[in-house]
Amino acid sequence: MTFSGEPATSLGLLLLAVCCQAVSGVPLLLRPGSSLAQRLGVSLMVAASIMGCAGALGAVFLPADGTWLLPSGLPFGGFEIGSDALSSLFLLPIFIVTGCCAVYGAGYWPVARHTAHGGKLAFFLGLLSAALTMVLVARSTLLFLMAWEVMAFAAYFALTAEDEKPQVREAGVLYLITAHFGALALFATFSLLNAATGAYLFPSPGSLAATGPLATAVFLTALFGFGMKAGVMPLHIWLPSAHANAPSHVSAILSGVVLKTGVYGMMRVFCAFSDPPLWWGGVVLVMGAVSAVLGVAYAIGQHDLKRLLAYHSIENIGIILMGLGMALIGANQGWEALVALGAAGALLHVVNHALFKALLFLSAGSVIHATGTREIDLLGGVARRLPRTASFFLVGAVAICGLPPLNGFVSELMIYLGAFNSIGAAAGLGPSLPALAAPVLALVGGLAVACFVKVYGVVFLGAPRSSEHAGGDEAGAGMLLPMGVLAACCGVIGLAPGLLVPVLNAALGDYGGSLALQGIASLVPFPWISIVGVGLLLLLALLWVFVARRSARLPVPVAPTWGCGYLRPTPRMQYTASSFGAMLVTWFSVLLRPERHRTEVHGLFPGPSSHESHLPETVLEKGYLPFLEYLFEKAQPVRRLQHGKLNIYIFYTFVTLVLLLALTSAQ
Repeated sequence: MTFSGEPATSLGLLLLAVCCQAVSGVPLLLRPGSSLAQRLGVSLMVAASIMGCAGALGAVFLPADGTWLLPSGLPFGGFEIGSDALSSLFLLPIFIVTGCCAVYGAGYWPVARHTAHGGKLAFFLGLLSAALTMVLVARSTLLFLMAWEVMAFAAYFALTAEDEKPQVREAGVLYLITAHFGALALFATFSLLNAATGAYLFPSPGSLAATGPLATAVFLTALFGFGMKAGVMPLHIWLPSAHANAPSHVSAILSGVVLKTGVYGMMRVFCAFSDPPLWWGGVVLVMGAVSAVLGVAYAIGQHDLKRLLAYHSIENIGIILMGLGMALIGANQGWEALVALGAAGALLHVVNHALFKALLFLSAGSVIHATGTREIDLLGGVARRLPRTASFFLVGAVAICGLPPLNGFVSELMIYLGAFNSIGAAAGLGPSLPALAAPVLALVGGLAVACFVKVYGVVFLGAPRSSEHAGGDEAGAGMLLPMGVLAACCGVIGLAPGLLVPVLNAALGDYGGSLALQGIASLVPFPWISIVGVGLLLLLALLWVFVARRSARLPVPVAPTWGCGYLRPTPRMQYTASSFGAMLVTWFSVLLRPERHRTEVHGLFPGPSSHESHLPETVLEKGYLPFLEYLFEKAQPVRRLQHGKLNIYIFYTFVTLVLLLALTSAQ
């Protein structure tokens, strides 16, 4: 190991955290089914999170220009690693979320009850966390790709922990196929970057010219490869099934931090180009807008609690891309404020989404753990049995809807301010594109509120809809504590966002260079955000005290939910996930293609009637799969070359070698 520049203590802490993460699952492999081994593994993950957060913050507040060069033994040179403020901002949510999920997993997935899967899940969860960290500290593109592949395989084995279930295996295979399609695109991206720079290293910000076919090819391949991992529409096809079928704490990591590696890759590659073309920002902005609107539209029509949250991940990745698109347009136009607001809004939403989406998935896992189902229409009245889980889910719901006084409001406000800042700044469609983000964000925010009103009302309020899933107790302290930590983080950022100004300014400097050096504090009214947030909390506290005192003086009758005049209301008369979102789904029916099956009522003495609705994954089921079936049919003649006989394959290899030797001799 050699040092380039001044060795950084923060980088040493990050590497030590990687080691702790990587070996955290080993105790359970050596002692299968041991609760002590599971607690030891959780302790290693928590220690890694503490060291990692310290290392990431050290890279921001005590920056060092040094990098470490690890010998690789490969002809491409050594592996260079380093940390800066940009990677540190992505590392912070990784360590917070993985540490919380490790603690949560000990209660949600105890090895005493999951002896067949416990060791496998713990090992690959630790390996996934270590690979995520290595992706962020890699400065060598080859090391990045190696960590990227380890991350893909570790995520596959973690999400397929219950591989005896067919739907879990199908989700895992779909994820693995799409992950490798994305990886192939990244191989092309880094090969093209090597052709432009002559080195297998990430170029420094603004060091490459964004002109010519080479730059265009880098942009398109990076957008495809990283967009596939981030779940950008229409490259999102793996995401809903993977998030829905993985264990809930794995879903929290997939949604909270794995998706963000795609965003990190885009930002790291795009910032290498100076004066990017206007159409780059336009493409990213439009893809973000489409992902945001359709993501929340698909979420409204879902009946599966975790699948609904998965589509909201697509929505929030779209919001992040809108901010990134603004920053690219601002870099083209030389608008420092637009670069700062767009990039800072995207970066802060990366952190915010990791926190509130992990909180929502862990809360959903607590509901599933207690009731035994994730089908929304079978739930109801859960808040009476799980009051703390209901409160934490409500915090996550308010945050993801972008409402004050929580963190989602702050990052979305930055993107709003960027959109307003661009209004009237220049004429023409291209420069005015950022202004379109404002109505898109307003539409997405309204739909998100409607969706979570549906979820919270149907799942947590009312009466139980199914006797089989009406039981269950509140989660234990080991599951509630991580949810409390994540909820507290959402509240702190929402009430005191100024605490993150130094981190955002440092990350902006690493991303946009001189164009993003304008301090974000001069563009965003952080003190007023804090004042409004504290005022809202005080108002809510006063309202709660008033209602509590008034209720204490009045009798409290116990009665079923009002049944619209029916003398004997039943749980079937409550809103369901289908009925609540039916009108909104109809608005987007041209794109969503909802399927409805109902038995009509006929005659004077009709029999039982029924109504079922299903929202297919349109892009996958109506687009990709028919196209792949067509290719499979047309490729039948070529597939005859595959006989499954070893001697035939050896003959193919021999013919290939002869042809290569002939071509080499001719040259």
